[in-house]
Amino acid sequence: MLTMKDIVREGHPSLTTVADEVTIPLTETDKQLLGDMLQFLKNSQDEEIAEKYQLRAGVGLAAPQLGINKRLIAVHFEDGNGKKYSYGLANPKIVSHSVEKAYLPSGEGCLSVDRNVEGYVPRHARVSIKAISMDGEAIKLRLKGYAAIVFQHEIDHLNGIMFYDHINKQNPYFIPENAKPVE
Repeated sequence: MLTMKDIVREGHPSLTTVADEVTIPLTETDKQLLGDMLQFLKNSQDEEIAEKYQLRAGVGLAAPQLGINKRLIAVHFEDGNGKKYSYGLANPKIVSHSVEKAYLPSGEGCLSVDRNVEGYVPRHARVSIKAISMDGEAIKLRLKGYAAIVFQHEIDHLNGIMFYDHINKQNPYFIPENAKPVE
């Protein structure tokens, strides 16, 4: 079972390295890793388990956050409309995105960052993503709002980009042109 001790923190080289694509079909090792990552997210959102194992709640996790240089992500959350997203994905790629931007008014957090980082993180309001599921199926997801933000945050990890790299250094609460808040 993955716990917070398995998650690398700021300063670890895997967080600033571009991760390698994984071979398809997925190896049993990669399938197991995705399953473990997804289970960590589910456990982190279960109050009893999270308290017992001292887990910080998370909605997404990328393999580089475990010090593993592979293009694998897991997400597990429900959006504001009650739609559930629960995926373990290999080699996810943003294939198209909106010009319109979006940001979370409360800012973003990260399991690899143990401090509160002030500021808005501008993201694309809508994205289309292609990836390979844990079952080896090619899938395409069209995402908007909160879901689009979560997936972009995780895919950034695969490219060695941290969420705070997007924050305007001179004015952390700068709102880019045509950006809207996502509640």
